[in-house]
Amino acid sequence: MVGDDKMTKIPNEDDARVAIETLVRYIENIPGDLREGLIDTPNRVIESYEEIYAGYSISSEEILDSTFNAEGYDGIVLLKNIEFHSTCEHHMLPFSGFAHIAYIPVDNIVGISKLARLVEKHAKQLQNQERITKNIASDLVKYLKPLGAAVIIEASHGCMKCRGIKKQSSIMTTSAMKGVFFDKPEARTELMQLISLDK
Repeated sequence: MVGDDKMTKIPNEDDARVAIETLVRYIENIPGDLREGLIDTPNRVIESYEEIYAGYSISSEEILDSTFNAEGYDGIVLLKNIEFHSTCEHHMLPFSGFAHIAYIPVDNIVGISKLARLVEKHAKQLQNQERITKNIASDLVKYLKPLGAAVIIEASHGCMKCRGIKKQSSIMTTSAMKGVFFDKPEARTELMQLISLDK
């Protein structure tokens, strides 16, 4: 199994292009030449994959390596409604939604954009929602060493909409609570109240 911050070996570009060309021909069931609109599709797919799966190219440590003095702040830091798009590792279909990330600092805080980048790092891989939730919370604990960390993700899954059960309005919610958010009900209650404000 590949660790969270280890690079995954990706096929070289020539191998990837052959695989994608084969897939395009299979889907279109074309015995000979591809029609004009599909001629450059393998190149476009490779370019889009480089963006969609960009999370493999950066580590969580790189994202959270720069912090600031918390200056005695000991309340909840919450960034909510972080939009994300990911790809289900089971069917390679998209799922997307919103992440809410919170932590209570001890000595250090992190720039607000770093929290959104952390979501992107984990989302832009072949994933499942549970793993994204767990890994973001674990990264916050590992690199910020807060009193508590919490991650709540709400997402809609393509594999539920266009295949199988075909349920269009279902939303899956996952959560990971660490430290005081796990130990103290009052901390969880305050967090949930903050998340629900203006929703």
